[in-house]
Amino acid sequence: MVETVATDKAPKALGPYSQALKTGGFIFTSGQIPINPATDSIEAVTIEDQTRQVIENLKNVLEAAGSSLSKVVKTTVFIKDMGDFAALNGVYSEMFGETRPARSCVEVARLPKDVKVEIECVASA
Repeated sequence: MVETVATDKAPKALGPYSQALKTGGFIFTSGQIPINPATDSIEAVTIEDQTRQVIENLKNVLEAAGSSLSKVVKTTVFIKDMGDFAALNGVYSEMFGETRPARSCVEVARLPKDVKVEIECVASA
């Protein structure tokens, strides 16, 4: 059985996909970008602030699915400039705390709405 996860505490999908799906004891999120769901706009400018908003969006999706950041087992980070890697890691480490999920990080040419970072994750339910 596959359950669709949706919350108004995270940005609405920009296309034909779900914020997350819950199946087999796991939650698979779609990539989150730094859209503030309260205003439906991108307010964060720096990589630090964009990363913070992205992880806050992921946290809200996971909570809507009955999970949390502490249950994340894998993330995939898409970053526009690998020169921002250290700054991203600082916020990432702060927000995930003692949780250290497996992770991939790749530099990409472009992201939706020309943001600096997008993150998706897999968490246990």
